[in-house]
Amino acid sequence: MKIISYNVNGIRAAITKGLLDWLKQAAPDVICLQEIKANSDQIPTEEITNAGYPFQYYFSAQKKGYSGVAVLSKTKPNHIEYGTGIEHMDFEGRVIRVDFDTISIMSLYLPSGSNLERLEHKFMFMDDFKNYIDNLKITIPNLVICGDYNICHQAIDIHNPLQNKNTSGFLPRERTWIDQLIKSGFIDTFRHYNKEPHQYSWWSYRAGARGNNKGWRLDYCLANETLEKRFSRAYILTEAKHSDHCPVVLELD
Repeated sequence: MKIISYNVNGIRAAITKGLLDWLKQAAPDVICLQEIKANSDQIPTEEITNAGYPFQYYFSAQKKGYSGVAVLSKTKPNHIEYGTGIEHMDFEGRVIRVDFDTISIMSLYLPSGSNLERLEHKFMFMDDFKNYIDNLKITIPNLVICGDYNICHQAIDIHNPLQNKNTSGFLPRERTWIDQLIKSGFIDTFRHYNKEPHQYSWWSYRAGARGNNKGWRLDYCLANETLEKRFSRAYILTEAKHSDHCPVVLELD
């Protein structure tokens, strides 16, 4: 089973940059999208079906053209869970989950802390999401949480850790939170296989950051430890350039 997570920074814009041709070639069984910035009636669902993904599930923000997550699948899941049931987390369309026979896959778009108000919202989201996951694991242990966490876990995950130590995305409180989430029973699947530095999933559009590989690793496939024996490999597809992010991949037996 091949799972991809991709913050597309606007699904319609990404499609104009060749997303669907790339998707046919990458051919994941399931792809989790973040920041789709569209409602389902604005998305070319028939074209996506023709690309091999007849089962499409969208959870959009109430604010048009903002946030939103989706899951596209080659096969029909047993159940789709839209949101978490927590209003402040759901009105921006940030969590969707699909359940299959032996695995559940979540697409997560954690808020950024672009200003003080949004940072406080991010902290509240983080705390409530952790509690939500702690309870969810009781009934759904075989869980993969794919998405844009808007957090770099360790210094190896950001090109300039000293310069960004007081920047949202690399604050001690954020790093501690994702560390605790992982230690609660999850595996950072990319780091499970890849220990080398300079491997990122997001680059600013400014100052040639991507060309110079001055990036951040914000995107993860965190998998429950119960799935470890099924891991095959995990990697980042830096050559996919439909967004300021790139896809991250987990393959399981």
